[in-house]
Amino acid sequence: MYIQYNANPYKRRTSDCTIRAISLLTGKSWDEIYIEIFNWGFFLKDMPPMNRLWGSYLRYNGFRKYYLPDTCPDCYTIRQFCLDHPVGKFIVGTGTHVVAVLDGNYYDTWDSGDEVPISLWKKEN
Repeated sequence: MYIQYNANPYKRRTSDCTIRAISLLTGKSWDEIYIEIFNWGFFLKDMPPMNRLWGSYLRYNGFRKYYLPDTCPDCYTIRQFCLDHPVGKFIVGTGTHVVAVLDGNYYDTWDSGDEVPISLWKKEN
């Protein structure tokens, strides 16, 4: 279920989780996504780390945002989310981290399966 993934060209473990997740789910390189997000920020006059900026980018590219119910905020994990969603492309947010989920597997530089998701972006067909 966990697949180690780091699209960063220098394999750095830096604060680029959003770039890595979008790269995986769009099939574009880390460099392409980094440049597109920064250009998107220039267009919207906003800074790239801002959630509203990359959220706007995702919406433009066919993703839709959803919030997870707060029924068990400490027990529903990314790992459980993957079990519940064996098919599809998702960018899952925890509030401090972003993880790519593709067909029931989560891709990250570290095993973030115990993190608690609060929102997600789903690639619509």
